[in-house]
Amino acid sequence: MDKTTLRNKVRETLAIMNEEVYIRQSKAVVQRVLQEPYIIEANTIGITISNQPEVDTILLIEELWQLGKKVAVPKCHPKTREMTFYAIESFAQLETVYMHLREPIPERCELVDANEMDIILVPGVVFDRLGYRIGYGGGYYDRYILNYKKGKLMSLLFEEQIVNRVPTEEHDCPVDIIVTPTERIDCLANRGANENG
Repeated sequence: MDKTTLRNKVRETLAIMNEEVYIRQSKAVVQRVLQEPYIIEANTIGITISNQPEVDTILLIEELWQLGKKVAVPKCHPKTREMTFYAIESFAQLETVYMHLREPIPERCELVDANEMDIILVPGVVFDRLGYRIGYGGGYYDRYILNYKKGKLMSLLFEEQIVNRVPTEEHDCPVDIIVTPTERIDCLANRGANENG
């Protein structure tokens, strides 16, 4: 199945998830993430402001603030297809832009360099257990993480977003860890086993 077909199929599946299940499963993912050693040890965390049907990151951001973590959220620049991250300390530092996305207001925030972030939580629609992903089609994260060398890449998702294999291209950057409501997938180890096996 090609990327577009896979993306549409998974989005259709997520669209029929009812509100109660969505909230319960999002909370389960957040609880797992908060127990993740890479999150516990991190000082600065890059994270997207979610839009349903993505796993709800608002709750996670509030918890990270409580733990004294620095939270950096992305701003997309459609003309250049680039992305920059800004530290926020309150949701009042966000504005709603195109496609109902909430992004930081640069004048009210501090710019955060890529290699200041200890971990980046990468969004996406479809994933496999090796960490390869199909995003939303803009390519923002693909470009950004090509130059990210400091820390780990993690994704939060529902089981419905996992497929056997995502079609890959040479420039694709897989994530290292996937957290779902029921499991933690070590994609780094899976890729190692795949190469060795």
